[in-house]
Amino acid sequence: QVQLVESGGGLVQAGESLRLSCAASGRTFSINGLGWFRQAPGKGREFVAAINWSTGIEYYAEYVKGRFTISRDNGESTVNLLMNSVKPEDTAVYYCAAVLSRLYGGNWFRHQNYDYWGQGTQVTVSS
Repeated sequence: QVQLVESGGGLVQAGESLRLSCAASGRTFSINGLGWFRQAPGKGREFVAAINWSTGIEYYAEYVKGRFTISRDNGESTVNLLMNSVKPEDTAVYYCAAVLSRLYGGNWFRHQNYDYWGQGTQVTVSS
């Protein structure tokens, strides 16, 4: 089992920055990568970013590319999401998710491929 706990959400103004963190515990040696997804009210869960723990390769959704950065803390079991230049449309509950199997290319973007999920943290961006 893998447990994930997100932190760092809150209320920010448009254009500001916010950093989310996801701490993994349990059988972390089995994790192949961690991703961030988000879900706004009335919408489906959408991919934000992911990082492959073995290769360090990062994946981003087009709508956050250049603004958000995903990183892992020095090989530790914590992954951060630095959100710069946030927009009101970034408002959502952000979820951290862990994947155990090897993924390739666009499969990182599909939430169905992730095995464990955190409880989520609310991010609200005011205009």
